[in-house]
Amino acid sequence: MALRGLDSPLSVVPWAAALLLVLSVERALALPEICIQCPGSVQNLSEVALYCKQTSDLMLHARCCLNRKGTILGLDLQNCSLKDPGPYFPQAHTAIIIDLQANSLQGDLANTFRGFTQLQTLILPQDVNCPGGINAWDTVTSYINNQTCQEQRNLCNSTGDPEMCPENGSCAPDGPGRLQCVCAEGFHGYKCMRQGSFSLLMFFGILGSTTLSISTLLWGTQRRKAKAS
Repeated sequence: MALRGLDSPLSVVPWAAALLLVLSVERALALPEICIQCPGSVQNLSEVALYCKQTSDLMLHARCCLNRKGTILGLDLQNCSLKDPGPYFPQAHTAIIIDLQANSLQGDLANTFRGFTQLQTLILPQDVNCPGGINAWDTVTSYINNQTCQEQRNLCNSTGDPEMCPENGSCAPDGPGRLQCVCAEGFHGYKCMRQGSFSLLMFFGILGSTTLSISTLLWGTQRRKAKAS
């Protein structure tokens, strides 16, 4: 019986399988920490799973729904025994849908969702208010087991105060119930009154000279104390 050489198609199969295994492990290790903060995976009938299955460009990995670039578009942390979303939660600021129901969340969540400008559906425990209040969402619905906040509002369109931001700045959303003033291009500083780019060279120059002066002063003080003793 003839031996099969390395050039045989059958000999490539184990190598290909090993390569796929390595790639899958690397992909798993590369998941954002928020996706693996809670054990388990997204339930098949959860709102996040249903959203993720709407298009083939989205994939479920651990507790997240990711696009092909690895951007988090959905996060399901329901029933994870959380008292707060945790330090990795800002990694999900690109999410469109987040499910946090069946957790013992405590405190005000307004600052937790700062920067979550894309969020359109948020599912919370029934006794937890929507961040930003009812005025930050088009629809707030209370159910027996959860509360759903839908269609985040752009408060910049409803403030009715054209002088809220300085002359060289403009209003921009910053998450549910939050907004910020962004300086126009070419302006920076307090009330966007300084024109031109911010000079890092000047900043580090001043910082360096100040640090050197303080270090020299402390060295001189310690030297005098050493001589006196």
